[in-house]
Amino acid sequence: MNEVSVGILGFLTIIAIVVTLFKSKTLPSIAFILFPSVLALILVLGGYYTFEGVASLIKEGFKSTGPTAALFVFSVLFFGIMTDAGMFDVIIGQLMKLVGDNVIGVTVMTAVIAMIAHMDGAGAATFLIVIPAMLPVYKKMHMRATSLLRITVLAMGVLNLMPWAGPTMRAASVLGMEAGKLWNELLPIQVFGVILALGHAVLTGLQEKARGAGLNGKLAQTEGKVEITATQEEKVRELARPKLFVFNILLTVAVIAMLIWDVFPSYVPFMLGVGISILVNYTDIKLQKKVLNAHAVPALLMCTTLMGAAVLMGILVKNVKVDGTEIPSVVNCMSNLISMILPAALGTHLPLVIGLLSVPLALAFDTDSYFYGMLPVMMSIGQGFGVPALPIAVSMVVCRNCATFISPMVPATLLGVGLAEVDIKDHIRTSFFYVWGFSFLCMIFAIIIGIIPA
Repeated sequence: MNEVSVGILGFLTIIAIVVTLFKSKTLPSIAFILFPSVLALILVLGGYYTFEGVASLIKEGFKSTGPTAALFVFSVLFFGIMTDAGMFDVIIGQLMKLVGDNVIGVTVMTAVIAMIAHMDGAGAATFLIVIPAMLPVYKKMHMRATSLLRITVLAMGVLNLMPWAGPTMRAASVLGMEAGKLWNELLPIQVFGVILALGHAVLTGLQEKARGAGLNGKLAQTEGKVEITATQEEKVRELARPKLFVFNILLTVAVIAMLIWDVFPSYVPFMLGVGISILVNYTDIKLQKKVLNAHAVPALLMCTTLMGAAVLMGILVKNVKVDGTEIPSVVNCMSNLISMILPAALGTHLPLVIGLLSVPLALAFDTDSYFYGMLPVMMSIGQGFGVPALPIAVSMVVCRNCATFISPMVPATLLGVGLAEVDIKDHIRTSFFYVWGFSFLCMIFAIIIGIIPA
C-alpha cells in the first residue's frame, strides 16, 4: 500500500467521523475509537502497518491525552464545588446591584457575568447561569434577546482559551504539550479579547439605547412596561456556603496563580483545589459524595472523549518505526496530498488562511473533529512549507473559539438559544459577522505581537 492510498483512506476516515458526529449518530468517543480502528485494520491488511505497530501507536496517543484528561476531570470538579458553594451567586448578585436600570451597564455586566460564569469552561453551565438571570432584565428593559446571546457567546469565547477549557486542552494534546504552556502563549491574546468583548458590550448597549431600550426609553413608552413576576421565592440551597465566600475566592485565586506559576503539571493545582475545597466546604462525607456524584457525569463524558481521541491521535498522527525505519504517519500522507495541490503562496501563510476560515468552518465542524481531525492535518501541511506547528494551533484555537457558541454543532449552543427563546438561525444571523470580525481582530493582534507570523 503506497502513501497516496494511505492519505486517501485518512481523509475518508476524517469525513466518516465528521458526518457521523454531524448527524448525531453516536458519541464522539465511540467515533474516535471505531473509525480509526477500522482504518488501522485496513492498513495492517494492506501491509502498511503491523498489529504490533498499531499497538505502539495507540500507546503513544494515550501519552499525549492522559494529562489533559486529568486536567479536565479535576477542573470540572473544582469549579463544580465552587458553584455549589454559591461563590458565583454572590459575585453575580453584587455586580447586578451596581447596574440598576442603565442599558449600557446591563450589557457590560452581561459580559462580565458570562466571563465569570465561564471560568470552568463549561458552555452549558454558563448559559444556565447567565441567560435565566439576565433574560428577565432584558425583557423588562425592551432589549433584544439576540443581543444578550451575542454578548454572552463572545465573552465565553474569550474565556474558552483557559487551559482547562476544551479547545485549549484539545490543541495542547495534539501539540503534545502541557495545556498550561500553550495558555502562556495565548494569554496576551486573551487579555486583548477581554477588552474587545467589553468594548463589544458597550457598542451593543449603545445600539440598544439608540433603538429606544430602557425602563423609560422610547420602546417603553410605545409598547408599555413589561412586568416580570417570579414564579417562586428563591430557596437557600443545601450546598450553599455563603460564610465561606472569602475563603473560596482566595482558594480559586491561589489555584489559578499556581497554574500561571507553571512549575507543576496543570492538573496538580486543581487536584489540590478539589481536596481542600471539599474538605472545608463539606465536612460531612455524605455531602462530599453528593457533590462529587453531581459533577461526575460531565467529567466522565469528556474523559471518555479524550481517551477515544487517544486512539484517533495515535493511529492518525503518531509515527512508528519498523526495522529502524520510520514509516510516515497517516496525517503525513494526508498532508502530502494537500501539499501537491496547495499553492506555495498560501502554504507559507497557512496560519492566516486558517484564521480567516475558522469561523465559517466552525459552523460545519464540531469541536472534537475540528481539533482532533483538522489540526493534525494542518500542522503536517505547515511542516511541509516550513511553518511551525504552534502558530497554526494558536490561529485555530483563537479564531475558532470566537465562533464556538454560534455553531449548531456545539450542543451548548442549542441550550443557549432555547433558554433565550431565540431561533438558532436568528442567533447565527445576528452574531456571525460580529464574531468573524472579532476573530479577525484577535488574529491581527496576534500578528502584531509576533505570536502568529505575518
